[in-house]
Amino acid sequence: MRAGEKGILAFLAVMVVGLIAYRSMHTVPVKDRDQGIPFYTTAAPEVKRKAEVLYKRLGCADCHSLWMVRNMLETVPAPALDGIGSLRDEQWFYDYFSAKNPQAILPSRLKPEFQMPSYAHLPDEERHLLASYMSSLKVKPWYLNETKKAEYEKLTGKKYQASTDE
Repeated sequence: MRAGEKGILAFLAVMVVGLIAYRSMHTVPVKDRDQGIPFYTTAAPEVKRKAEVLYKRLGCADCHSLWMVRNMLETVPAPALDGIGSLRDEQWFYDYFSAKNPQAILPSRLKPEFQMPSYAHLPDEERHLLASYMSSLKVKPWYLNETKKAEYEKLTGKKYQASTDE
């Protein structure tokens, strides 16, 4: 090997070692990396499509946000629906949508005109569809505590205190 080749090889070795050292000092810790959007649905595409049509027809977006989208003209402090299926199951939603007085199941601090309306008048199939879809709105485990906190604070108006066993 000639002297010039040794110099180039040494230069390349120093550059590789330097790049490795630089990357190790400037990497983002795993806990600080963007983990992506925490919300997703487990609903089949047909259920999702039908439920979104019903969601729009009933005007749910007038009070609730879904997929982090909120109607900018409304200021009703209703809970976001993203991840709500990680907190409640399909049977709970069906019972809630079937109740003549939903506030008997989930009390509301809102004025009566802003409280959740009863969907007991809807056909059973539509209530089952809504319940199935709402229970499919999940949140990734790393974001579950934030979802609990947001729902608690919206429903009670009080600061959320995470329990020590979570």
